[in-house]
Amino acid sequence: MITKKDEIDDLIDDRGPDIVTWGPKYATGIKLMDRQHEELVFLTNQLYHACLSGNEIAEKKFKDAMKRMVDYVHFHFGTEQQLLQKIGYPHYIEHKKMHDDLIRSILEAAKEFNEGRKFVPNHFVRTLKDWIFGHIGIEDKNYAEYVAEQKKKGRLTEEEINKIVTIAEPPADSAPAKTTSKQ
Repeated sequence: MITKKDEIDDLIDDRGPDIVTWGPKYATGIKLMDRQHEELVFLTNQLYHACLSGNEIAEKKFKDAMKRMVDYVHFHFGTEQQLLQKIGYPHYIEHKKMHDDLIRSILEAAKEFNEGRKFVPNHFVRTLKDWIFGHIGIEDKNYAEYVAEQKKKGRLTEEEINKIVTIAEPPADSAPAKTTSKQ
């Protein structure tokens, strides 16, 4: 079980044109979740690139990217929580609380941005990146271990996981069709 919070720095890659790049180090081994996590990387990079633009167009880009991120985070967390609840993940309540805390933070940041209050987009994106990849790299790896144990014991298959999760697609306008972190 991965528990060291200082491992977050080892999981985050700031060296490319994107703020973070999807890679095997983030994979949970659960295809459905990995596709959605990759989409979160893409959306985080969209927010980051909107911050770098530095003009009025960037503000619209950031607002659009923020809306997609809010919608997609709701979608992804709903999918993940549905899976964890249905497979009887023993740390479901704690995991859901982490999701709820991030959603509250994102919604508060979106409200600050929309109301024109003091808001530093680049700081928000970096905070979001750190949280998401710390969460995927540590907390989601923990439930992935539980899923792997259930598979090993013959209690769960990838096909059953896909059947368990009834939320099939994100809202049409919440995420780009292409799931890659490259622009």
